[in-house]
Amino acid sequence: MSVDSAVPGRSSRLPSLTGMRFFAAFLVFLFHLSLLDAYSTSGQGHGPFASALKNGGWAGVTFFFILSGFVLAWSARDNDTTRAFWGRRLAKVYPNHVVTFFFALAMYAYASATWGRGVPNFLLLQAWIPKADVFFSVNNPSWSLSCELLFYLLFPLLHRSVLRIRAERLWWWAAGTATAIVLLPLLVQLLPTGETFGPSHANSPLYGHSITQMWLVYIFPPLRVLDFLLGILMARIVLTRRWIGLGVLPALAFTVAAYALSLRVPFLFSLNAVVVIPFALLIAAAAARDASGRGTAVAGRVWVWLGEVSFAFYLIHQVLLSFTQERLGFREADSLAAAIGVAALVATVSLLLAWLLYVGVERPAVRAWARRARAARSPGAPTAVRSPRDDSDRPVTVGTT
Repeated sequence: MSVDSAVPGRSSRLPSLTGMRFFAAFLVFLFHLSLLDAYSTSGQGHGPFASALKNGGWAGVTFFFILSGFVLAWSARDNDTTRAFWGRRLAKVYPNHVVTFFFALAMYAYASATWGRGVPNFLLLQAWIPKADVFFSVNNPSWSLSCELLFYLLFPLLHRSVLRIRAERLWWWAAGTATAIVLLPLLVQLLPTGETFGPSHANSPLYGHSITQMWLVYIFPPLRVLDFLLGILMARIVLTRRWIGLGVLPALAFTVAAYALSLRVPFLFSLNAVVVIPFALLIAAAAARDASGRGTAVAGRVWVWLGEVSFAFYLIHQVLLSFTQERLGFREADSLAAAIGVAALVATVSLLLAWLLYVGVERPAVRAWARRARAARSPGAPTAVRSPRDDSDRPVTVGTT
């Protein structure tokens, strides 16, 4: 695709990015699956499955953070208000979080939950606290929502600032932001070490850094804003027709190679530094192709549906995996077929519950907010930002968390 072949605009639908969301969520699922005793031979060093997926969770969340900035910038409207934007995002995120929070407590987390862990988690403040038993408490994946809340809070300011950047300078800003992300582990590894992160990976040399170091590089919301900002910049690059024309397949090959490299580098660099640039290029390449009207292999209806329920899938899957091990006692598979069968069953049930969350909690909450916003709007006030098909998370916009 040449630089000028696409005619991008905020009205362009981006189904490929919606479909790609499910792949990122499923990568996180496979990562968490690999941590179960039945799939990880940590006492003898990682087995092949766990070794191949040991960075899957980190990579999947980094993809979500970049994608979040990209699609929010892509779908932003001049006549939107900050209050309306914040309300839509909270309506999208918080109801699902509350349901899965209490579901996790009921299923397994009540045994280890304390007020000091549960309250920050419920309020989505856990990522601000540099303690692994807090930011990974109750429903583990919800820590990323703690970062997303800061992203949403800052988005109006960040977006306005990016809009002021001259188009010919956008690539320089994107390169500078990506460089800061890549170099961050260099600075963090100079900090004093403390309690070691990753007791379940104690036999792996890649997990020998302190909780504080890991927290700063990967969890701490103000530093993860850099990933979100990179997504905003990449969206502006495509929208202003400054995209370099890199195709989806080369960008995907670059991404796969980067992930393979992440399995070989020191732990702090494996978290997101190695994959952040390939992810940014892949997202932009897919968006540019969608904007040109050609789409990709993941732009079909099935993939879009999977992408739409992927947020709920992301939040629910860890509850079922933990319940499978902690309450059902699945710690050792009798055979490979049994291991695959349990994994497939948990994935299927997770997907079913994700669909129920989507249609029973997520979508009704977003629509209820939209009705309330319309009712509160005075006759002369600006119209809301979304198209009739947009449930705060579908392209025109592309849903992400």
